[in-house]
Amino acid sequence: MKLASLKEGRDGLLVVVSRDLTRYLPATDVAATMQAALDNWATAKPALEMLAKRLDAGEGEAFNEAACASPLPRAYQWADGSAYVNHVELVRKARGAEMPATFWTDPLMYQGGSDSFLGPRDAIPMADEAWGIDFEAEIVVVTDDVPMGVSAADAATHIQLIMLVNDVSLRNLIPGELAKGFGFFQSKPSSAFSPVAITPDELGAVWEDSKVHLPLMSFLNESLFGHPDAGVDMTFNFGQLVAHAAKSRPLCAGTLIGSGTVSNKLDDGPGKPVEEGGVGYSCIAEMRTIETIQNGKPSTSFMQFGDRIRIEMRDSDGQSIFGTIDQVVEKYKA
Repeated sequence: MKLASLKEGRDGLLVVVSRDLTRYLPATDVAATMQAALDNWATAKPALEMLAKRLDAGEGEAFNEAACASPLPRAYQWADGSAYVNHVELVRKARGAEMPATFWTDPLMYQGGSDSFLGPRDAIPMADEAWGIDFEAEIVVVTDDVPMGVSAADAATHIQLIMLVNDVSLRNLIPGELAKGFGFFQSKPSSAFSPVAITPDELGAVWEDSKVHLPLMSFLNESLFGHPDAGVDMTFNFGQLVAHAAKSRPLCAGTLIGSGTVSNKLDDGPGKPVEEGGVGYSCIAEMRTIETIQNGKPSTSFMQFGDRIRIEMRDSDGQSIFGTIDQVVEKYKA
């Protein structure tokens, strides 16, 4: 089943979307919003599945991804992990920071801002290019109510939806914030999520061990920047990430848990750019890290006003699964 939120009010209008992303049916008789459905998931899910069957039979209106807000236009909680430890190791190496051994055994996670998500086709408003504007292509899961202290195996049963995210980062603001010892804030502006959220069964066999075993594609200014496999080199699966978040507190329905930047190694070393035969990267910072390691300094610039980023995942037939995040960086005007 595939769900989306059309832009309407603060929290969107919940709709069910056909598998090929061409048609939709309103879900207002079931739940007005995505959050309302998740709050009553046990009863809402079967009713939504009935709408999905009607779509399979050919019903529905034309679906337009540009009319979508993020599936959850705002959420009670957005916690982003860093499950691809290869990415963490490279980024820390570039700034001369040693990586503790515990990073391979205990997930990193930060609490992101969840009150103002961008739509999948919304511009990325930025006040200053000097902040080091970067995209980060990731996968996100959405949970129902999760009890405190849940095991990783049981946590996986609480994953109800999956989507993609562009977790925008301001790289030049990060070092100063981390130096204070209190974590990210200004360096993590509003994120944008895919037009559609899907139930795990939509992925079939590629959803295994609480991982999505498909390439995640990023196109920067129309050129393929990266297509690493999200199921490879993921040190912590989503069950482990959800359990980590719930160690000392319960998670409410509608909690978003991110994978962190998808990143693959190559022959047990750093990956290569697409043009050199590698799978590329899911953020600019990782490419700059490789350039710094190899050449002593980076040569790829961060995003500038007018730059465009597209993030998408396709199935074995080339069909888009979640729809496309398609954003342009724009100068912020108050």
